[in-house]
Amino acid sequence: MSVLARSTAVARPAAIAQRRFRPGRVILHTFLIAMSAVWVFPLFWAVYSSLRPVGDTIQHGYLSWPSEGLSLVNYQTFLTQADLPYYYLNTLVVAAPAVILTLIVASMIAFACTQFSWRFNLTVLMIFTAGNLLPPQVIIVPLYHIYLNTPLPMFGSIDFGQFSYPLFTDNNLLYGQYLGVTLIHVVFQTGFATFVLSNYMKTISKEITESAIVDGAHVLRIWWNIILPLCRPALAAMATLLFTFIYNDFFWALILMNEGNKRPITSALNNMQGEFFTNDNLIAAGAMLAAIPPILVFIFLQKQFIAGLTLGSTKG
Repeated sequence: MSVLARSTAVARPAAIAQRRFRPGRVILHTFLIAMSAVWVFPLFWAVYSSLRPVGDTIQHGYLSWPSEGLSLVNYQTFLTQADLPYYYLNTLVVAAPAVILTLIVASMIAFACTQFSWRFNLTVLMIFTAGNLLPPQVIIVPLYHIYLNTPLPMFGSIDFGQFSYPLFTDNNLLYGQYLGVTLIHVVFQTGFATFVLSNYMKTISKEITESAIVDGAHVLRIWWNIILPLCRPALAAMATLLFTFIYNDFFWALILMNEGNKRPITSALNNMQGEFFTNDNLIAAGAMLAAIPPILVFIFLQKQFIAGLTLGSTKG
């Protein structure tokens, strides 16, 4: 080996080490680790509190090691007192139709605005996108009066074993019904879903739609049989996000439902708060149990969710 090659081989590890331990990189990694710890800490603290007896917390304080050990007593108590399966079904009755309807409406709008050239396609897309900037609290008073004055007929009920869910409740109004909460979720989530799906559909060549039209395919058939299958990763990603958003909602169910036993899982947590004392350890256990369905949805759609986020990232 020549002297030049030998000196180059010796200098290369030193250069790599110097580049690897640059002060900027150390600061960046320190910042990322610190932010990760701050982000994960509430989750670990909630798990720790849920496993700790409330008496031990009251006696020794929150920032102390449990003297009585950790147990699943809080989980057992919440399961028996909060009627958790009933509230799971309440949430499912609202969230599942809302996610499906939102994806259908948003995909139709995105399809019309990206695959066809017409005069107001950009304007319509901007209107739906701007809807994301509207705070829900701005329209709550007029919306409340609309729900109180919108009559609806009675169309029977859906039965889940011992639980019965009327399609339209006995007051014959939109207020206090599962349908009302579902509709408001569809309205507020459609703008965000349209924005995401339209950006994805822009990557689909318009020649596909034009070829289908030349072959005599109807517009709805093109949307259902051609565009939606191509958008499956984006739809799965949106379904995961929408289900999480709607599942965690507390505001609309609190305002638009007058009966506590019809409200979703977030209300079950709120019902566990007492007038003079709140068992935070019990609520932490309930929060862990309430988080199970969104986690399962993410696990089930994880592959499609990640594909929906990364598709198009290497385009061009």
